[in-house]
Amino acid sequence: MTGSEASPSFRLAYVPGVTPAKWVRIWKERLPDVPLTLLQVPAAEAPAVLRDRAADAGLVRLPVDRTFFSAIPLYTETTVVVVPKDHVVTAVEEVSTADLADEVVFHPLDDVLGWEQPPGLPAFERPATTEDAIELVAAGVGLLVVPQSLARLYHRRDLTYRTVVDAPESGVALSWPEDATTDLVEDFIGIVRGRTVNSTRGRTPAQAAAQPKQGRGRPDAAGARRQPAAGKTGKTGKTPGRSTRSGSGGTQGSRRGKPRRRS
Repeated sequence: MTGSEASPSFRLAYVPGVTPAKWVRIWKERLPDVPLTLLQVPAAEAPAVLRDRAADAGLVRLPVDRTFFSAIPLYTETTVVVVPKDHVVTAVEEVSTADLADEVVFHPLDDVLGWEQPPGLPAFERPATTEDAIELVAAGVGLLVVPQSLARLYHRRDLTYRTVVDAPESGVALSWPEDATTDLVEDFIGIVRGRTVNSTRGRTPAQAAAQPKQGRGRPDAAGARRQPAAGKTGKTGKTPGRSTRSGSGGTQGSRRGKPRRRS
């Protein structure tokens, strides 16, 4: 592992639609002395932010350049079409891209689905952002296909969405420069993978060193392994200081039985 063990803080970039709150809460519980700074960045800019070391790691959308970045896929999102609440699409729970063939479907410049061929009819002009496209959908001039988290992020009361069963999906991953796998990055990996605080991975070196080594036998309060007490059976099952034979073959000083009556 490379990197400094004494980094004063951890900087986490994340893209729109990703909610890091749960992982941030766990970080604060486990590493209260290491501030975590959140940086929200557009999806297209996240790789450059990580390359420039403006963040230590990022919650980004796949794919990433695996020749430069390490990445742990976290989940894949459902793709939905955002429509006005009175649109005919709302009559069903799911649609296909073929169902959108006669609709104007916006394809914003910050699209994250990586279409080979976007569905529907192209708009006269591509909106600059997904947020701009949402405003156009609300104006009733077209529809928008996005990951479900973006539909929720830009939710409006006059809009709703339905699942698109055959559209591309967007995966979210934890990513960082491969040559910058610091101890704090390992700590955050442990958190997103659900490792417990007692795991030797995903924790700071000081915590790992404090974990007692497991050995045979139960350690006492001083850390020494307990030995069998005198008079108790040992590993062989024999009582120390006693012969396994009875009667005259016993050890010196053992109690004799009653003498046999002569006839």
